[in-house]
Amino acid sequence: MLGPIQTTTLDAILALQLTVAWAGESKEQTKRLGWWPTDLVDASGGGDLMARLLPRTHAWASLEAVREAARRADEQGRKGMAEPDQVRSIFFLGFEVDERLAERLAEHKRSGTAPAEALALPLQLDAPFTPDAFAKALQSQGKPPAYDVVPGGRQLKGAMPEPLEVAVRVLAAALVPVPEKYPLPFFRVKP
Repeated sequence: MLGPIQTTTLDAILALQLTVAWAGESKEQTKRLGWWPTDLVDASGGGDLMARLLPRTHAWASLEAVREAARRADEQGRKGMAEPDQVRSIFFLGFEVDERLAERLAEHKRSGTAPAEALALPLQLDAPFTPDAFAKALQSQGKPPAYDVVPGGRQLKGAMPEPLEVAVRVLAAALVPVPEKYPLPFFRVKP
């Protein structure tokens, strides 16, 4: 069992997850990375539908939906690996942590506060996207770690850092250089 996780830690992780999920949306409509085939945030795309369906929580609902798309793409990649439950990635930090993150996201949705006000997002999500700005934002999270390219992803060398927030910052930094396909950076953990 995990002990309590501070809300500041959960918020820092959510900020990175939401930013990566947003950046990974489709190239065709959003002109972003195209790691998952979604267009759920921009007002000119799925964001418009969300705003009409959920006028009070649409910003959070759009980000939650694209985070779920990213989580599913991440999960598909992990399923192709040996012992996928022993892998920790940006979108899979273990059942308990993932549950706490979902609960914290729900709290934010209920709060009525805009995502940019509630979280320290590394990128402005309503600004035009460039891969260079995204890479720079990820590099600001820390020095890109050493990794091996293995079937299914980028396996980070060494043990997963103990502070959870640091581990997620390292995982985010491992997305650089930014490739055409989601690179699934991950740590292997021991049971």
